[in-house]
Amino acid sequence: MLENKTVLVTGAARGMGREIAVEAARQGSTHVAVTDIDKAGLDETADLVRAEGADVHVAVADLRRSEEIRTAVGSTVDWAAGLDVLVNNAGVMEHFFTDPQNVTLEDLPEDVWETVFDINVKAVWLATKFAAPALRASTRGPSVVNASSVAGLTGYRSPAYTASKGAVVQLTRSMAIELAPDVRVNCYCPGSIKTPMSDAHLAAGTDPVATERAMSGTHLIPRRGEVGEIAQVVCFLASDAASFLTGVILPVDGGTTAWRGVRD
Repeated sequence: MLENKTVLVTGAARGMGREIAVEAARQGSTHVAVTDIDKAGLDETADLVRAEGADVHVAVADLRRSEEIRTAVGSTVDWAAGLDVLVNNAGVMEHFFTDPQNVTLEDLPEDVWETVFDINVKAVWLATKFAAPALRASTRGPSVVNASSVAGLTGYRSPAYTASKGAVVQLTRSMAIELAPDVRVNCYCPGSIKTPMSDAHLAAGTDPVATERAMSGTHLIPRRGEVGEIAQVVCFLASDAASFLTGVILPVDGGTTAWRGVRD
């Protein structure tokens, strides 16, 4: 479904980003660029992508730094002589940067709030800003696919994460308007997915059973999702099969947003 497309995936060192990059190669992408702050993780992802037959470009970047984002996008465009798909997958939660007991509205440090917004929102804007000229020039169905969350659609604890993911929803709509008709822009909103980030959140709780229940108890499908399930959706949104979709905010959440309950 992504035959001959060049795809750039942020936050690709592990989890959903890694699986999206690998799935893009499986679906025929000839050039897959991966970026993250974690060089060792990116190298592992690159090996997996190469095993699926695609050429790989590794661009280490701190998504809190504008010039590093610009360099990652620019080096990708130079390497592949263009860009067709940008997947703004990278995202972080408060507990990555402070004691998990300090993530409430009243206790959250201001610098942590700013870091979460820099990575989850500002980097989405900057990567798209820097990629836009190459995407507009593409003749292979260019698109941007952004990562929000069900936390961007309904209230959750973790105030910075929730607010930032809500911002991505609205930013996606604005981008779809701004880049139309040349470039499609869509957004996926995962529920609780089994990733290193959600595993860390699970481990950070004092009662793992209760935390697991809180994470997936609202899912009508009674489990956390798998990264491969997210990657399939992302690659669909990036593909020509979704050629009449733009400005879409798509929950991939096991049914969480379909009701107001918790499973018995």
